Amino acid sequence: MILVPDLADIETTTTSSAERRVARLLQSVDGPSDAVAFHSVKLRSHAVKQQGEADFVVLWDGIVILIEVKGGGVRKYDGVWYSIDRHGDWKKLRESPMDQAQSAMYALRGILREEGVGWFATEAVAVTPDIDAPPPAVEWKGSHWWAKDQMSIAGMTKAFEEVADEARTAPFGVKIARSEHLRARLFGEFTRMPVIDAQRGAVIEEQNRATDGQARVLAALSRNPRMLVFGGAGTGKSLVLAEAAKQEAGEGKSVLITFHSPSLVDFFGPRIVGRDIDLLPFADLSGDKQYDAVFVDEAQDLMNAAGMDALDAVIRGGRAGGRWRMFLDPNNQARVDGEFDPDVCELVQQEALQYDLDRNVRNTRAIVHVVQEYLGADVGDPGIVHGDRVQWRWTEGTADVAAAEAVARDLVGNGARREDIWIISVSADAEPRRSRAGFLVTNPRFTKGLEAEHVIVCDLPQEYDDRGLAAFYVAVTRARVTLHVIASKEDKKRLQDLLREQVGK
Repeated sequence: MILVPDLADIETTTTSSAERRVARLLQSVDGPSDAVAFHSVKLRSHAVKQQGEADFVVLWDGIVILIEVKGGGVRKYDGVWYSIDRHGDWKKLRESPMDQAQSAMYALRGILREEGVGWFATEAVAVTPDIDAPPPAVEWKGSHWWAKDQMSIAGMTKAFEEVADEARTAPFGVKIARSEHLRARLFGEFTRMPVIDAQRGAVIEEQNRATDGQARVLAALSRNPRMLVFGGAGTGKSLVLAEAAKQEAGEGKSVLITFHSPSLVDFFGPRIVGRDIDLLPFADLSGDKQYDAVFVDEAQDLMNAAGMDALDAVIRGGRAGGRWRMFLDPNNQARVDGEFDPDVCELVQQEALQYDLDRNVRNTRAIVHVVQEYLGADVGDPGIVHGDRVQWRWTEGTADVAAAEAVARDLVGNGARREDIWIISVSADAEPRRSRAGFLVTNPRFTKGLEAEHVIVCDLPQEYDDRGLAAFYVAVTRARVTLHVIASKEDKKRLQDLLREQVGK
């Protein structure tokens, strides 16, 4: 069964040893193809509290099962429920574990039905892994309170099947929720995307929120063996890739993440730390090891005969029969650093399910509009509405790194952190370096797939041919919060010509 977040995250974040034990069992349970368990689900519209929480929400064969886990002893005395810790100390409970599970069930059912998903069966289960048997009561079915006897893979699998068998059937004439819609909706409500540098107010808050499109891709990735995911810069491809790879590794599969640009090692490394996932730049693949699931980021860089042959060698079952996911940008970033063959891409498209990410979760609305106006590139609808307008810095002199550094110093003076600022020299190709003032000076080749809070673009192309357009596209789509473009009089004329070309198309 898939866990969201994965087991490594649950082990790290939860303080409950009982929840950790249950999570380990859930991961090992071989349930229906749509089975997925969401841990620590926050529920608005709770009947008693402003916001409730379910320890686990499990989708099992189209049935939504709410699970409340209570470690230690549990006892009802004189009409009051108590938990008993390992020291023998008693703690009064506001309600029984079963009542907690049922109230969470009603809250979740209300949330999803309000949103029009249709009728679906819901069940509430209490799990007390440290007691020998559930307390007798008339308020619940014995099959819905699990104790020590169910704390094995076989025992828990059988317990799920019994609960599912006893689930209610739909009333006559109501709209029935489709299992795939429930699955996608649950991913959308509860999938936890990693929070990156969440400290820049409304802009960062919006960027860190998983979009519906990303959630649907995560749901689809777990069901389909081969997928091509298309999305412009800023649509969250790499973030979805990392989450999906962790889910595959959590199911015990051997997993590889590969890409053309070695710079992406620094992006993916912190996101998969502690997981059994190989992270290798494409040039380091030897073909000596095959993987159950292979993830390719910035796949447009490798979309050529040699690249596909190399991938074929590392996918168990080969590209035609194995399990792989390729994430690529249709806006021709490959012209910056890589080789894209449209004929090869057309062949690969015939081998996989295709999906489009159409919501930009990196760039502010102002940045998205500039990219669309000047380049005609599809980077998705702007999901971040806050943020400053793009700052065009027109200069009488040379629009080079020195001019960009002056802007960077102003940003620091206004409170920006030096490490959050990139200077991107569009026409350069050298290794990234630190300027004398300590700012990172880089170029499109080394920033593909990456992002920074504040980006200053300089050294614009002398000619907007295919390569120049691709480099400019990469440069102006790296910014999360503010984008500054340094341009000379000559640059301004070339940009005006570029804009007129787009208007005339």
